[in-house]
Amino acid sequence: MSRILMAASEATPFCKTGGLADVLGALPPALAARGEEVAVVLPRYRQVKLEGARMVWSHLPLWVGPGRYTADIFEVVRHGVPYYLVDCPQFFDRDGLYGTAAGDHWDNPTRFAALCHAALGIARHFFRPHIIHCHDWQTGLLPVYLKQYFHGDPTFHNVRTVMTIHNMGYQQRIGRDLLFWLGLPEALFRSDLLEFHGRVNLLKGGLVFADALTTVSPAYAREIQTAEQGFGLDGLLRSRADVLSGILNGVDYAEWSPETDRHIAAHYSVDDLDGKRACKLDLLQTMGLPTDRPEVPIIGIVSRFATQKGFDLIAAVAHDLLHWDFRFAVLGSGEREYENLFRALAAARPDKFAVRVAYSETLAHKIEAGSDIFLMPSHYEPCGLNQMYSLRYGTIPVVHATGGLDDTIDGETGFKFWSYTPEAMLGALREALRVHGEEPERWQAMQQTGMRRDYSWDASASAYSRLYDSLR
Repeated sequence: MSRILMAASEATPFCKTGGLADVLGALPPALAARGEEVAVVLPRYRQVKLEGARMVWSHLPLWVGPGRYTADIFEVVRHGVPYYLVDCPQFFDRDGLYGTAAGDHWDNPTRFAALCHAALGIARHFFRPHIIHCHDWQTGLLPVYLKQYFHGDPTFHNVRTVMTIHNMGYQQRIGRDLLFWLGLPEALFRSDLLEFHGRVNLLKGGLVFADALTTVSPAYAREIQTAEQGFGLDGLLRSRADVLSGILNGVDYAEWSPETDRHIAAHYSVDDLDGKRACKLDLLQTMGLPTDRPEVPIIGIVSRFATQKGFDLIAAVAHDLLHWDFRFAVLGSGEREYENLFRALAAARPDKFAVRVAYSETLAHKIEAGSDIFLMPSHYEPCGLNQMYSLRYGTIPVVHATGGLDDTIDGETGFKFWSYTPEAMLGALREALRVHGEEPERWQAMQQTGMRRDYSWDASASAYSRLYDSLR
C-alpha cells in the first residue's frame, strides 16, 4: 500500500471546468477502494462551500518568492478520501477558477505556485506521502520546488513524484523575469530545464523534474512524442520515454449507466434495449425536433466548441449535411464561430438541427441515451470520455482515430476515420448511417458489444497502483 498525495486545480464535485475535475473526483476513490491511502489538495475557490468541512491547519505559511502568504487548510472526506482545501483568499476568493470572460487572471502562475507550496506544507505537517502525484501545468512547479529546496529535508526522503499530462496544449509560459517572483533561481533558465523559446514553461518544469510521467491514454502517450502533437516539447518527452506511460482514464458508471441514470426518460440494459426508444422520443421532444418519424437517426454532440474538437470539419461540410436524412442534437459552448454556426443551422433547418449553447448535466445524459450516433471528430483527444459513455448507452460513436478515441473504439463498437479531412469524416458518418438503416442486426450487435465493454476506473486505478509500486 502506498500513501499518495495528489495536487490539482479542480475536482468534482467541488469545482470543475473540464475532464481534469472528473479524474480527480473518481480516481482517488478508486485507488482507495484498492487499499491505497490517498489524499487530494485543491484550491478553495469562492464557489467551493465549506459546509461539513473541518479546519485541520490554521495559517499555514506559504513562501512564494519574496511574498509571504498564509492559508487555512480545510478537510472534506468524500468516498473515504480526504480532500484538503487550501483557503487563501488573496489567490482564490475571486470569480472564475482560472479567469473570467475578460481573460485569464494575471497572477495565475503565482496562484498555483502557492498551491504547490501548500501541498508541500500538507506533506510536511500532516499527510506524509510516499508519492506526490501532480496534474497539469498548475502543479508543474511542485517537483521543481521539491528537488530545488527540499531534497535535504528528511520529511521528503525517498518521496517520488508523478506528473500527469491531461492536455499538452496547456502549458503556461511566462516571462523570465517572473522566476524571481516564483522563488526560482536564474540557474533554472536553461533549455534542458525550464527555458522554452526565451520564456519559462511551467509544465516543462514538471516534465523535467518529476520521477515518472503519465498521460491519459496509451495512444496519446505516443502522439505527444511527435512534432504534430508535442506542442514543442516532443523532444523532451522522447528523451524521457522510459518513464512515460499512458493510462486510460475511466468512467464512473455510478453516474453514467442507462440502467440507473436518474436523468433519462426510461432505463434499459444490454439485454433489454426497449427503453432506448423512449429516451429517443424524450430527446426529440426536449430539443424541439419533430417526433413524426422516430426511425430517423439522431446524431448527438456534447462538447466544448473548439477547433481542437473537430468543429472545423463540421463547419466545412455543414451545408452538405442539410440534405442528409438525420437529426442533430447538439449541446455545448465555446468559440463564437462555432456557436454561431450551429445557431444558423438551427435557424435554417429547425426540423433537422437543434442546439443548446450552454451546459446542462441533465441534457448531456439525455443526448447520450437518446441518440443513435455520437460524433467526436476531434483533431486530437488525449482521452475523451463521451465516446466511452456512448458505448455504455448503446449509442454508436463516430470518431477520428486519435488518442483515447483510437484506443477505445474499434470496428466492433463504432466507426473511425484516420485522415483528418471533411471527406473522411463524411465517409465514416455515411457508413454509420448506412448500417443503421440497412443492417439492423449488425447495428444491435455493435450496440451490445459496446455496452459490455468495461472502462471503469478499476482498471485505471490498478495501473496507477503498479506505477506507484515501481517507484518505491
